[in-house]
Amino acid sequence: MATASISASKAAVTVQLSLGNSVGKTEQRRCSSSLKTLPLSAGQASEFGASGSLCSKNELASTISAVRSAIPRQGGAFKIMALAQKAEYIWMDGQEGQKGIRFNEMRSKTKVIQEPIKAGSLDFPKWSFDGSSTGQAEGRFSDCILNPVFSCLDPIRGDNHVLVLCEVLNPDSTPHETNTRRKIEELLTPDVLAEETLFGFEQEYTMFNKAGKVYGWPEGGFPHPQGPFYCGVGLEAVYGRPLVEAHMDACIKAGLKISGINAEVMPGQWEFQIGPAGPLEVGDHVMIARWLLHRLGEDFGITCTFEPKPMEGDWNGAGAHTNYSTKSMRVDGGIKAIHAAIEKLSKKHVEHISSYGLGNERRLTGKHETANINTFKSGVADRGASIRIPLGVSLDGKGYLEDRRPAANVDPYVVARMLIQTTLKN
Repeated sequence: MATASISASKAAVTVQLSLGNSVGKTEQRRCSSSLKTLPLSAGQASEFGASGSLCSKNELASTISAVRSAIPRQGGAFKIMALAQKAEYIWMDGQEGQKGIRFNEMRSKTKVIQEPIKAGSLDFPKWSFDGSSTGQAEGRFSDCILNPVFSCLDPIRGDNHVLVLCEVLNPDSTPHETNTRRKIEELLTPDVLAEETLFGFEQEYTMFNKAGKVYGWPEGGFPHPQGPFYCGVGLEAVYGRPLVEAHMDACIKAGLKISGINAEVMPGQWEFQIGPAGPLEVGDHVMIARWLLHRLGEDFGITCTFEPKPMEGDWNGAGAHTNYSTKSMRVDGGIKAIHAAIEKLSKKHVEHISSYGLGNERRLTGKHETANINTFKSGVADRGASIRIPLGVSLDGKGYLEDRRPAANVDPYVVARMLIQTTLKN
């Protein structure tokens, strides 16, 4: 049995071979040195395993080749240790819901940083990308700017690696048309800040397997009718829990404000909740959580979609119920502020619906725990309402309201902005 490890630093790349009894004498002679140190410049070391030329490229290549030939294809360990920081720059292309169930709007690429920057910092450098390849620019002038707005630990790569959420800017540094986050910043005037707005975002999603079928559903058929699956437990009731648990752990490790998970009404459908958090923070955390869900899905062989109605028929759709609260709603007697906000929301129903997610009309039918898309309705503990006042809030006389209209593929920045605009600005 043979194992090999390669450690890379700014000064050198070290190849170490440990050969067991299973390696023949011929292989031992080919790997005659148990330790080879190949001097590299800092720049060359940083490029190891990626691209660029190495001063001892042929020697290193032959050594690695010897290691690979000495190790059984499925029995050995071959690891490259990188000491530089990997920063995953994440952004949105603004096309959620426009590319079908199989594709989402999240984009990302990795920047290697030789001098690590602490997670949580905004000192990460600006970067750029080819906007013509993401539908965000024309080929004749395609550069778009990535401006870091939030960073956190990378729970997948671990160590000192980070996730860097970015807003997209035009070449002249003005906000790109897909940059919905900046519109919230413009709305946070002193009077809005004084209300200390808080949001809770309930992100529903549906799992699909590689064949394009709902994950866990019997091939060529359907599971039992809805009823046993919501918050269920057991192999016959719950599909995909390993991914859900891994995603929750990743969000916690990243420091996101994830507050819970649960299996949803339709089998193969789940929900995670982000919040309570402020208007910018809730959007930032939702977007990182979405990216993590898609990224982990790669490892589990599962595609997660925010499609509002992934399965036609007697199946629930997928929404993004948004809990909203202001300081006035949270004090004693705040129920008056809640009712006042609902009255304002009723007058802007059409405007909100038009921005609450593509394909939402297939979900908001008046059935499956929804209000009809053309009707505004509010009520206490009414899951068929447009705006629901939770029973506990009604009894306490203060708290928050729940906007049940947003589709699962809605932009969280848009929901937060519109709720603030309608209730505090109009």
